[in-house]
Formats: sequence, structure tokens, C-alpha cells
Amino acid sequence: MIKVILVDDHAVVRSGVKRLLEEQVDLQVVAEADSGDDAYKLYHQHQPDVMLMDMNMSGSSGLATLGQIKARYPEAKLIMFTSRTEVVFAVQAVGAGAKGYVLKSSTAEEVIQAVRQVAAGKSYLSSEVAQAIALQNISADDDPTCALTPREFEIFRLLAEGADIDTIAETLKIGQKTVANYQTQLKHKLNINTPVELVRLAVKHQIIRLQ
Repeated sequence: MIKVILVDDHAVVRSGVKRLLEEQVDLQVVAEADSGDDAYKLYHQHQPDVMLMDMNMSGSSGLATLGQIKARYPEAKLIMFTSRTEVVFAVQAVGAGAKGYVLKSSTAEEVIQAVRQVAAGKSYLSSEVAQAIALQNISADDDPTCALTPREFEIFRLLAEGADIDTIAETLKIGQKTVANYQTQLKHKLNINTPVELVRLAVKHQIIRLQ
């Protein structure tokens, strides 16, 4: 039996995925969480075979939680479950240690296959994302944000969304001085000088979406 923990801040999504997984004789949902903090605690408590986690939750994001879990449990098998099709998010998730990246628009069969494959020690990328990565690899349009570390990427995304240093420090559970140092590193690494340039870069590569 493959033990799974579901993490999503939308109860309706969790309910649908749970029903889908538990229709399979070899899959069992042992716990559910609606936040990154709860996900971390439940992982420690249940030690699941696979954690299926939303990437864009309020508060601590799935990417930040992924990093926290992998730091303590290097062998943890986590799948990012998301609506974000942009290549940079998949690259950052895999770089942070995710074993799978599955779109919420995927078929039921694809979600089930991803859980089974990751539980077996393999990796899984949704076909749409895998194709996008392949196309980007042969494209001349390089995205400098793909070269950021997962921590740098999270801080870059939060800054682009308008979060201040205090908010970022609280969200990622790191010191304000650490955030300020990362902010300086990002300016050098991405060759940007102002908050406006940072936002433009984030919008250009679809890391944030302006309403």
C-alpha cells in the first residue's frame, strides 16, 4: 500500500484528489493539510511514501515547504501539484528536490501514474511541462531566473509580488538580514537595479501575473 499525504489550501481540491486516489486498491491517503506548516508536521508524523503538494498556497508556499522537508528528510518523495505551466516553476521545483511535477489540468490517469512512479523511486513530469522544457532547451530565449537557487527564486517571486522584507522573513522563517542579503544578490545576479526592473523581469517570464 502506497501511503500519501495531500497538501492543498482548497478543501474541494483535496476532496476530489483523495476520492480519485482511494479508488485505487494500492493507494491510501493517510493525512491532509491545508498549509505548508501543517504539511511539515504531518510528514514527520506519518513518513508517507509520497506527498502530493500544491505549489502556490497562501503563507509558506509549496516550494518553501519542499525545501524544509528535504532538508530534514533527504529521501522524501514529493510531487508538486500545480496549475503553473511555466517552465521556470518546474525547474525550480525539481532543483529543490521534487520528484514529480504534475499539473492540476492533468487526467486522473496521469495523477495516479505520477504517484505510483514517484513511490517506486522514479521521477515524473506532466507531459505538457516536459515538452515545454524540451522546447526551451532549444530556444535562444534564455530565462535568467532558471539559474536562481530555490531560495533565491522564492524571494525573487515574493519581492515581485510586492512583499516587504519583514513579510518575506516571516513567510520563509528566515532573518530579515538574510532576506536583505538575498535581495542584494538578486540585483547582481539578474542585473537589475530597481524594484520596477525586478517586476518587469518577473512579468516577462510569467513568474507573476498582473491582473
